[in-house]
Amino acid sequence: MKLLRVGTAGRERPALLDPDGTLRDLSGLVADIDGTLLADEDALGRIRGAAAAGDLPALDATGLRTGPPLARIGKIVCIGLNYHDHARETGAEPPAEPVVFFKAPDTVVGPDDTVLIPRGSVKTDWEVELAVVIGRTARYLESAEEGLAHVAGYAVAHDVSEREFQIERGGTWDKGKNCETFNPLGPWLVTADEVPDPQNLSLRLWVNGELKQDGTTAEQIFPVGEVVRYVSRFMTLYPGDVVNTGTPAGVAMGHPEPKPYLRAGDVVELEVTGLGRQRQVLAQA
Repeated sequence: MKLLRVGTAGRERPALLDPDGTLRDLSGLVADIDGTLLADEDALGRIRGAAAAGDLPALDATGLRTGPPLARIGKIVCIGLNYHDHARETGAEPPAEPVVFFKAPDTVVGPDDTVLIPRGSVKTDWEVELAVVIGRTARYLESAEEGLAHVAGYAVAHDVSEREFQIERGGTWDKGKNCETFNPLGPWLVTADEVPDPQNLSLRLWVNGELKQDGTTAEQIFPVGEVVRYVSRFMTLYPGDVVNTGTPAGVAMGHPEPKPYLRAGDVVELEVTGLGRQRQVLAQA
């Protein structure tokens, strides 16, 4: 299933995109799309049954904003330097263990919402990523297979980053990762049954129509199941938590000087195979 949330910011309603591209209203069946729903197999079954029976009313998508596909996110765990090609372009050695950092849930916006360049920023960068949404409580998992079994679905994430704040200002990466609007998510949460192999997905990103990133999850140093297993050894993952799994080569930081960092007015578009497409116009905070 392709689950999404539509409407004005803070007042989104749950919806489903059916196979013929029609938007269907879920608000008569569920209150929202969140961790509680993803952990409830009966509720998900009712959605599948209603969709198959044609019982879900259609929504007019004209002028309707698409919000983040997941409400009440508990935490966003991010994996850095998780693609062989990205490590090469930045001159970094592939890490022996996953590099873990966090983004606050309040960085999440809709897939087509405005992204704000922070005040004083000169190195705002782009990163297309595969986001993993947790559907079952995961703690101390023993195998990558167990890790995959705890995934409810997948989405497109844009891990916007400010490189000066992240790398040159001391401390951890968090200052360059948690500026407002720095995690567009969606348009859809695609349930795991529709993604048989998360290591066979293409990721692409364009800036002002120019292709900048063209990668594949086959390049991941630590694949999705191993990432979930690894993270579960250090913290409990709950339904509705999100894991951003890293970005392939092609970020601005990896370009020769002068590096083409983002400016107000730039347009960024990104997509992951089968998970939909995002489009953001950059503006000054």
